[in-house]
Amino acid sequence: MALGGDMMKTAMSKAVVIKINLAFLAFFLVAYVALLFQPSFLRDENAASVVRCSLRGCHMKKVGKEVMSKKAAGEKRAALEKPPSFIQGSHGNMTIGLMNMEDDEVKDWGALGRSIAVDFEQVSELFEWKDLFPEWIDEEEENEGATCPEIPMPDFSVYEEMDMVVARLPCRRPEEGWARDVFRLQTQLVAANLAVRRGRRDGRGVVKVVFLSACRPMMELFQCDDLVGREGDWWMYEAQAARLEEKVTMPVGSCNLALPLWGEGTNEEYDVSKFAVPVNPHRREAYATVLHSTDNYVCGAIMLAQSILKTGSTRDLILLHDKSIPQPKLQALVAAGWTLREITRIRNPHAQKNSYNEYNYSKLRLWLLTEYHKIVFIDADIVVLRSLDLLFHFPQMSATGNDGVIFNSGIMVIEPSNCTFQALMGRREDVISYNGGDQGFLNEVFVWWHRLPRRVNFLKNFWSNSTLESSMKNHLFAAEPPKLYSIHYLGLKPWLCYRDYDCNWNIDDQRVYASDEAHRRWWRLHDQMDEGLRAFCGLSPQRRIELDWDRKKAAERGFPDGHWKLNISDWRRNV
Repeated sequence: MALGGDMMKTAMSKAVVIKINLAFLAFFLVAYVALLFQPSFLRDENAASVVRCSLRGCHMKKVGKEVMSKKAAGEKRAALEKPPSFIQGSHGNMTIGLMNMEDDEVKDWGALGRSIAVDFEQVSELFEWKDLFPEWIDEEEENEGATCPEIPMPDFSVYEEMDMVVARLPCRRPEEGWARDVFRLQTQLVAANLAVRRGRRDGRGVVKVVFLSACRPMMELFQCDDLVGREGDWWMYEAQAARLEEKVTMPVGSCNLALPLWGEGTNEEYDVSKFAVPVNPHRREAYATVLHSTDNYVCGAIMLAQSILKTGSTRDLILLHDKSIPQPKLQALVAAGWTLREITRIRNPHAQKNSYNEYNYSKLRLWLLTEYHKIVFIDADIVVLRSLDLLFHFPQMSATGNDGVIFNSGIMVIEPSNCTFQALMGRREDVISYNGGDQGFLNEVFVWWHRLPRRVNFLKNFWSNSTLESSMKNHLFAAEPPKLYSIHYLGLKPWLCYRDYDCNWNIDDQRVYASDEAHRRWWRLHDQMDEGLRAFCGLSPQRRIELDWDRKKAAERGFPDGHWKLNISDWRRNV
C-alpha cells in the first residue's frame, strides 16, 4: 500500500507540474499574441524608423489627441462664428478651402459662398525638426546621397479651384522651440501648395490665404509684405503665386540640397549653366557685406570685392559701413569695387557693453536695400573662387549648414523688405541668440531654410582632427581649377598673420583653423591685386608684437608641427 501511495503521489505531482507548465505556456502565448496585435501607439518604436518610412504608412496618433472638451470646442467655435471683416467684404459666391476646421465651425459663413474641407494626414508626433534639418547630410553622395522624410500632403487633384484658402495654424508659444513645430510647418506647406495648385489667381497673379493663429505665420513662406489684413488672430495674405511656387519646390528641409553638387545618377558635376541667365533681367541684384565698429576687416573686404569681380560677375557690390572706417580706407574700398552706404549701427540688446558682438545686429540693415530684389550677403573674411551668381536663383533663406539645425550666416540669400526689417527689429528683445550674434538671432527667426552645398561657403576648420579630414579639406583648398565656390577664413585672418604660414598654428585653441594650403591661396589672390590696394593689408606695430609673442609661446609649448621655427620673410614684419 505504501508503495502504491508513493506511486500515486508521484503521478499526481507530475500531473501538477504538467498543468503548471501548460498554464505558463498559455500565459506566454496570450502575451505574445497581445504584443503582436496591440495598437501601434502602445509600442515603444524608434523615432528614426518612423521617419524613415512613408509617414502616410506609419502615421501615429496618441489616444485622446483628437478629443476636446465641450467647453474648449465651444470656445473655438465661438471664435469662428463671425468671419473677420476683411473676409466679410468679399463677394458672396466664393469657394473657400478650409483646413483644420470643421463645417459647423463656419456655419455662419454661408453668405460668403461655399466651403470645401481639405483633409490631410497630420505628421507623426515622433517626427522632429532635426529629422528635416539634420546636422550632416551626404552632400558628396559618397554613399546613397541625401534624402528627406515625407511630409503627408493631400491629393490636390481632387479639389476644385478655390478663391481663398483658410487654415487654422497651430501655435505652441510660449513652449521652448515652438517655432520648430513640424505640424505648424506642415499646415503652412499644405496651405501654400493648395494656393499654388488650386488657388484662383487674379490679374496680378495673386492668391489669397488666411490663417487663424496666435502665432505669426512663417515669414519664410508668407512674407509680411503680402499681409493685407490683420484682425485679432486672423492673418490675410495676398501672395504672388509664382513666388510661393518657388518656395514649395524647394526641399522640405535641409535634409537635401537645394543646389545639387552632382548630376543625377552620374559622377559629373551638376550642370549649373542653366543658372547663367538671370531669372528676370529687369530685377536688380547685388552682393553685399557689412563693416562696423572697427576697420580690422577692410583688407578682407577689399579682397572679397576683387575675388567676386575676378569670377566675371557684373552684379552690384554694396558695402554697408558705419563711421568707424577712416576716409582713406573708404576710398580704397571704392577702388576695390564697392559702392558705399553709411549706416547707423544696431545694438544687440542682450550683449554686454564693449563686447565683440555688441553691434552685430547691424547686419539687419541689409533688409533695407529695397532697390534690389535679392541680395547675396558675404562675410568680409571670405574669398570667392567660383562665380556665386547662381545663388540669385534661390529664395530667402538659402545658406549652408552650420551646427545642428542651424545655418551659417556667412553667405546667405535674402530678399530686402522694409516690412521684414521692422519685423526683425521687433524681435530683438524676445529672441536670445545662441552665440550672441546675428547668426543665432537669424536662425531663431528664419527656422525654415534651404541648404546650399558646403562648397559654397567652405569653412576653414578641422573639427574632427583626423588625417582623412585634413587631407580632404587641404586638397579642396589647393585645387586648381577651384572645386570650392569660396573659402571662409575662420580663426585668425590671413592678413593678420605673416604670409609665411597660417598663424593659427601658434595658438592652442585656434589650431583647429590652421591650414597652410588655404593660407597660401589667400596670399596668391592678394598678390594679384593692384599694389595700391595691397597697401591696405599691412600689419600694425601692435599686431607684429602679438604675432611674435604667439611664436614665442608656441616654441615654449613645443608644438610638434614646428611652424614656430620657420624663418619669417614677410616684408611687413619690419615696416
